[in-house]
Amino acid sequence: MPRAVFLDRDGTLIEDAHYLKDPNKIRIINRTEEALVKMKEAGYLLFMHTNQSGIARGYYGWDDVHACNQRMLELLNLKNDFWDGICVAPESPDEKEAGYRKPSAKYQLEMISKYGLTPSSSWMVGDKWIDAETGLKAKLNGALVKTGKVIGQEVEKLAREKNVPICENLFSFTNTYLINTQ
Repeated sequence: MPRAVFLDRDGTLIEDAHYLKDPNKIRIINRTEEALVKMKEAGYLLFMHTNQSGIARGYYGWDDVHACNQRMLELLNLKNDFWDGICVAPESPDEKEAGYRKPSAKYQLEMISKYGLTPSSSWMVGDKWIDAETGLKAKLNGALVKTGKVIGQEVEKLAREKNVPICENLFSFTNTYLINTQ
């Protein structure tokens, strides 16, 4: 029964920076490396799914995104092949065809099929409701972390209704929902 964790990038793994294109501006969120290593050691496949509308808007290009992702791996002391998959969604929010832009679950559904993942044992984790919504659309568990965008009362209420936990950070999520529950 393969299981996976799909992770948002900005606000979940690294500090959220508006239209990040400079790898030197990346700041790793505290204890992220430790959380990711624990997930891998526990046998989870790990995927990163990030919306990068700055590409469609012309603020930066694919090379900038790849450079930022590479710098993030370096700062996390992780190897280049750490991720089991990465989905960068370049679409802007107003594009009619959503493609891979969250809350589209297209990427999650493709990976479920490709790897034979068990959705009920897999997660989508991020700092915004669209991250949790993406997971729920793919029949995954959704979780939110408080390390990015402020989670308001409306999202808190929605999270309670949909059984989506809200955690302090990725490390606390990992310890509470992945490691201590096996």
